[in-house]
Amino acid sequence: MIGEIEGIDPGAMFKSRKELHDAEVHCGHMRGIAERGGESIVLSGGFIDDEDEGDVIIYTGEGGRDSTTGRQVADQTLTRGNLALYNHFRDGNPIRVTRGHKAAPPYAPRKGYRVMMGCIALSTAGR
Repeated sequence: MIGEIEGIDPGAMFKSRKELHDAEVHCGHMRGIAERGGESIVLSGGFIDDEDEGDVIIYTGEGGRDSTTGRQVADQTLTRGNLALYNHFRDGNPIRVTRGHKAAPPYAPRKGYRVMMGCIALSTAGR
């Protein structure tokens, strides 16, 4: 489902990724980019290179990460979730952003997951 979900307002809290999945806020229990089409992302602290500045989020995407250090060590490809996310950007669709309790403070909730709404702009800066 693209965009807002009826009955779920920005700021809504969920206890777990399973609850997010069951409410169709973010489909999938593990991936940061929604499994069915890239209409949402979850910030959960999985990528050390992600940055959350409140109104601006640098989101790494998926792939190219060293599993030991968590750092980006290879270029990502425009496939799978990255491609789906890009397609939503290209089409001007909003992206649901959910911050998890393991994401970087101060914007992460102390526990659970908080749903936000956002728009995406792509960076070509190679950060």
